[in-house]
Amino acid sequence: MDQRELVVRAGRGDHDAFAVLATAASSRLDGAARPILRDRELARDAVQNTLVRAWRDVPGLRDPDRFDAWLHRLLVNACLDEFRRRRRRAIEVDVTTIDAPTVDETHRLADRDLVERALAHLDPPHRALVVLHYFLGYPLPDAAVVLGLSLPAAKSRLHRAMTALRLVLMTDPIELRIAEQGTTR
Repeated sequence: MDQRELVVRAGRGDHDAFAVLATAASSRLDGAARPILRDRELARDAVQNTLVRAWRDVPGLRDPDRFDAWLHRLLVNACLDEFRRRRRRAIEVDVTTIDAPTVDETHRLADRDLVERALAHLDPPHRALVVLHYFLGYPLPDAAVVLGLSLPAAKSRLHRAMTALRLVLMTDPIELRIAEQGTTR
């Protein structure tokens, strides 16, 4: 059964059809929510809120072929809601034992850490656009639709976000850590 038919059936109240859609989308949604919120539990909450709202609102979805974009738009809104709700919540870090990484893994982890730190400097709407476009591979016009922006507004927002990221990434990593420690105190 194709996605369009599942969406139509879910719109008519078919719980099983929606369960199939939700199961297929949940890992993609979680993968999008984590870099936006930077917190595993908040991302799970946002995904859950997205799926609840999707179930409630799917009967009003006019174009079943746009289900994925509509779902990502609900997710971005849920992420922004979570961010606003818990703005002052401390970031939790999971501590796990790690085997000694190889040199290549160390560089990859350091680069990933630096990108995550740079993303943290963006406000959530800019971060959401960067995640949709660069992490999830949405073409900019589609990302604009998901965020409810015009294409020129999305281009402008992406340009500002990338300029801010470049400035942060050009900063010496030691200075970046010192600046972050100063803002967390």
